[in-house]
Amino acid sequence: MSTYTPRLQTPVRHIMRLALALSAGAALSLGVTRFAYGLLLPPMRSDLGWTYTLAGAMNTVNALGYLLGALLTPRLLERLGAARVLMVGAVLATLFMGLSGFFTATTPLLVQRLLAGVASALVFIAGGLLAARLGALQPARGGLLIGLYYGGTGFGIALSAVLVPTVLDRASASPHGWAWAWWALAAVCCALTTSLWWPARVLRQLVPEATAGDVPTVVFHWRGFAFALAGYAMFGVGYIGYMTFVIALLSEQGASGPAVTVFYALLGLAVLASSRIWAGLLDRYKGGQVLALLNFLLGVATVLPALTAYWPVVLASGLLFGGVFLSLVASTTALVRHNLPQAAWGAGISAFTIVFAAGQIVGPTMVGWIADGPGGLARGLVFSACALWLGAVLAWRQRAL
Repeated sequence: MSTYTPRLQTPVRHIMRLALALSAGAALSLGVTRFAYGLLLPPMRSDLGWTYTLAGAMNTVNALGYLLGALLTPRLLERLGAARVLMVGAVLATLFMGLSGFFTATTPLLVQRLLAGVASALVFIAGGLLAARLGALQPARGGLLIGLYYGGTGFGIALSAVLVPTVLDRASASPHGWAWAWWALAAVCCALTTSLWWPARVLRQLVPEATAGDVPTVVFHWRGFAFALAGYAMFGVGYIGYMTFVIALLSEQGASGPAVTVFYALLGLAVLASSRIWAGLLDRYKGGQVLALLNFLLGVATVLPALTAYWPVVLASGLLFGGVFLSLVASTTALVRHNLPQAAWGAGISAFTIVFAAGQIVGPTMVGWIADGPGGLARGLVFSACALWLGAVLAWRQRAL
């Protein structure tokens, strides 16, 4: 009997608790390691004299690291298993976040963002694979379980939204006070890493790794997923511009510190709620329909702050963006789960992560370059929205295999 055989006798409540605990991986890898930088960008740019192009490059190299990590992960999954890769990545991400507070020169900061990107990819892909395997234990709740994992990003975003402004305010009299925020975020990563130990240990027993003799080798064929992969790459280009620069845009528009905190916290809470909002669609549709719909909605959310500074519309943008963007990531895992045998899930998730990372490499620097010219950050977000709408058109053409 294959070691991948679902253990249907596992209590539903226990599986739900494991999915929630596992979501700490998404909180660490994206919610904190990736997206908290958007809160630190304005004070770091002001203190260090950065252009928007350089500020965007910090997230571009982070995305490059994410791409390198995505390329490494399939081999590491074969050698170490998903649970070990998850824990190794979490420890490394915590280390690199803490080190970012010790430098002011551009080159070492770029290196730290690169290495943090590598580590976050290990965590995110391994956690997504474990979440997909949990979904196999309860196929009727597969979309919800995957959504719960990715929704953990919202917890990381909301926590960062409260923590970073508080630390920045208390350290405002210190030279390079933003460094204290990096160290506080590293402490959060340490706590999240500790909380991952339980689900990693349990899942190694509940859904053991397949060995070469347990399952046949399955090759992931990129051509069959070409439209979904292209649409997901455009998502990478578009969404990261919003997450990198929206706080800077709100600051330019005159939003107060508490208002920015409310905006970012609500965005994070919307991510948490999104796992239930879209779970039914993730289970029902096996082609690119959900990916297309969510790309379109994300484009709407992205363009709104570029068109108006009217606060209710800006808040609606944050809520819509938060309610959509991680479910879009979950939709690709659901697509892989619906269309591939379980032995190929790791390769499929890694393939989507690779094109996602490639898109993220382009997005921040391109938006930063546009923002340094006429039209500023608003024009940069219009570019991001157009990339997302192109992604919607491409994903709509993806059919179930």
